[in-house]
Amino acid sequence: MDGQVLVAYATKHGATTEIAEKIGQVLREAGLRADVLPVGRAGDLSPYDAVVVGSAVYIGRWRKEAGTFLTANEKVLADRPVWLFSSGPTGEGDPVAFMKGVDFPEPLQPVADRIEPRGIAVFHGAVDVRKLSFLEKFVVKRVKSPVGDFRDWDAITSWATAIAGAVKEAIS
Repeated sequence: MDGQVLVAYATKHGATTEIAEKIGQVLREAGLRADVLPVGRAGDLSPYDAVVVGSAVYIGRWRKEAGTFLTANEKVLADRPVWLFSSGPTGEGDPVAFMKGVDFPEPLQPVADRIEPRGIAVFHGAVDVRKLSFLEKFVVKRVKSPVGDFRDWDAITSWATAIAGAVKEAIS
């Protein structure tokens, strides 16, 4: 193992991209090689010693392309260290509480159980109304969803730092 990590993500409006990029930055600063790619461009996973996969969450579900990525690569992912993250709930407080105590979307839980990730995190997301469609704006207003950037960069950095330590330990 030489410390090559894939950070693959699925996003709708870009907030999850920025989280994935931050994770990649932290991994690189720790001396690892990290590729940060949308799940649709991840390709062959064999060069990677570890994989981090994340997705925006809408109505309790990962983006379809992220679920497809997990399912299609389940066997490969089960053979290496994997971490999973979700982004999406907005507002203040514990993001897992916003998801009713669930740290991973239920429809994909069986796949995650077979992969046996080393860690699962839920991060607050961001809602920029300028990027929303008319229907999305209507829904946000109707359900009184908090608008703004609620991402906790310290929590994201801390989680990525722990991943870097685990990967470095595994390759030494």
